[in-house]
Parts: sequence; structure tokens; C-alpha cells
Amino acid sequence: MSAPHTDVEQVELANTAFYEALERGDFETVSRLWLTPSDLGVDETYHDPADTGVISCVHPGWPVLTGRGEVLRSYALIMANTDYIQFFLTDVHVSVTGDTALVTCTENILSGGPAPDDGDELGPLVGQLVVATNIYRRTSDGWKLWSHHASPVLTETDDAEGDDTPA
Repeated sequence: MSAPHTDVEQVELANTAFYEALERGDFETVSRLWLTPSDLGVDETYHDPADTGVISCVHPGWPVLTGRGEVLRSYALIMANTDYIQFFLTDVHVSVTGDTALVTCTENILSGGPAPDDGDELGPLVGQLVVATNIYRRTSDGWKLWSHHASPVLTETDDAEGDDTPA
């Protein structure tokens, strides 16, 4: 077993690799970073993969997605419909217990879609503040994502200035 500080560093690297792959639109790398039944030593020939090490994902405003097919399909859709995305992670905290790691962070997201009227430039950039929890599992190939849960952070709008009610 690794030293605790080394585990934390390895989980931080895995977490960074996940967000960098999303920024590049690198679906193959994103897929490799998610846990598979074989990562847990399960022979899928004899066991239903849906019953073992089920991965899950909650994107802001989405329902819970479970299983590799649903989760990876969601990332393929996001990548296909997002021309530009960049994550600035803040408030990152990593906790490791045995073969499980918990990462909490704030995703400061900057994204842009297609230009209006099929122009060559990006559409307007939009900022979003999201808090996320990523759960990782140690495998023989390193730390892999087991679950990702992201929720939007409610902020006050300019219209509500002076009003303590969240937007």
C-alpha cells in the first residue's frame, strides 16, 4: 500500500487528468478514467456488470445516470455540443481511506457554444459555478472515477441587488 501523501497526490493527478480530458474533448481518455467491472476483478462473462461497481454521475440539473453506458453517453453528448469548455478548480480537498478517495471542489466553468448563424467564431462565453464531489476507487491501473456529482451554486442576480433571496 502507498504512503497516504502519495495516495492524495495520485488522486489529485487523476482528478486533474479527468478535467483536462474534458477540456480537450478527449472521449477516449474520459472513458479510460471511469471504473469498469474488470477494474474490480469481475469477469463480465459470469457476472452482470450492472450489479458490480456501478458508476454514477449527476450533471447539474440532470437526473442520476448509472452504468457505464449512460454515464459515458452523457459525456459524449456534452462534448459534441460544447465547442469550448475550461475548468478552473478551487477549494479542492482530497480524502483517502483505503482504496476509496473523495474529492470535493468548486468547478468555475467557462464555456462557449457555436456562433449564431453558423459563424466561424465561438458563441458568447458563459460562466457557471458548480460544486462537485468525485469518488475514486484504487485499481491496478491507478485511481478511477466511481461517481461524479455536480450541483450548481445559487448566486444572487443583479436584479436582486439588496435582496437576500438567492436567484
